[in-house]
Amino acid sequence: MIKPELLMPAGNLEKLEYAINYGADAVYLGVVDFSLRAMRKGELITLENLKQAIDLAHSLGKKAYLTLNIFAFNRDIKLLESCIDRIVDANPDALIISDVGIIQLVRRYMPNTPIHISTQANTLNYEAVKFWQDFGATRAILARELSLKDVAEIKKNVPDMELEVFVHGAQCVSFSGRCLISDYMTNGERKANQGNCSQSCRWSYKLLEETRPGEYYEIEETQRGTHIMSTKDLCLVQHLGKMMEAGIDSLKIEGRTKSLYYVSAVTKTYREAIDFAYENPNADLTPYFEELLKVGNRGYTTGFYLGDGEYPSDGYSYNISKGLAGSDFLCEVWDKIGDYYKVKTKNKFFINTDLEVISPSEKFVVQALEIKKGVNIDGENLECANTNDELLVKFDKDIVDYKYAIVRTVGIKNNDN
Repeated sequence: MIKPELLMPAGNLEKLEYAINYGADAVYLGVVDFSLRAMRKGELITLENLKQAIDLAHSLGKKAYLTLNIFAFNRDIKLLESCIDRIVDANPDALIISDVGIIQLVRRYMPNTPIHISTQANTLNYEAVKFWQDFGATRAILARELSLKDVAEIKKNVPDMELEVFVHGAQCVSFSGRCLISDYMTNGERKANQGNCSQSCRWSYKLLEETRPGEYYEIEETQRGTHIMSTKDLCLVQHLGKMMEAGIDSLKIEGRTKSLYYVSAVTKTYREAIDFAYENPNADLTPYFEELLKVGNRGYTTGFYLGDGEYPSDGYSYNISKGLAGSDFLCEVWDKIGDYYKVKTKNKFFINTDLEVISPSEKFVVQALEIKKGVNIDGENLECANTNDELLVKFDKDIVDYKYAIVRTVGIKNNDN
């Protein structure tokens, strides 16, 4: 049994750095024109800073995979060829691709760079994996519609091909993400397979009867609401031992557009869970599942993995479209000045109330003894920290690993799992 790679999303440079410091073995990243999940805000990863991002991962001793997984038209092939020199110079550890035309192109310019077949290619069986292996790929990112039994059979038949699967995060209502709903609902302006999905499956729908214009009716299944296509989020942390037994080489987390808190907390939880499960294959991993209730989710499901080809009837989120976090992200710690920590607040918190600190090596409860306005120790004393402030905070306990520390509320709310 091998210990699988923990592969985390890197939506921007900051998230890349946090993901690696919180325990990722590798990150995957994309640029706007060629990726299905390109960030539109923050310190974006672009062709201009792609090399900087990959160099950062390498400087931290980890790998960085570049996604080029759109379904490409002629114009996309021409655009990619016009900037392929920047990708060559950036030197990613592998390229994640779904389109055979893009594979043909990059092999001409980057013959020694490993190719990982995207989940968008709908790889469901060992003959397909053999085909991709013969085509020059070194890894197949399997479709999310497979059971663990199917995955194990693929590994048995193609033992020298790396297999990667998604284990956590949002899921698409369509088959392996091949979806036209967004295109249709936005009149072609938001093409899902060109990296600009509007997530129409998360919308709330009403029914309009043709002969009664203006009269709208709720679409309901009992009283569960109208998000009739919105799937729950995938979470397989409690089944990591079975996944290792199946021979999976890489465990992938979805979430390039998720928050810094999400990336940090999920990375920390899966890092610790993988390490523990590897040493204790039959151990109860429920505590790690409970940790994941603290980050944004639409409710959790095991998807297709534990069944025999059917999606579970309780795998849809009928009540909400946006993920709700069980804990509120309160602030990120930037620096330390004397006994005070310089923080950037995300949500309001008060002095003398319990707060939870997580860092790459720590997790414990603290209280804020003092909050000072601004970043000067002579600043005005405050009773609470307001949203989007830069403040100095003195806690009742030291944060040793403070550089990447995050503070959140204690406990779990919004728990419908």
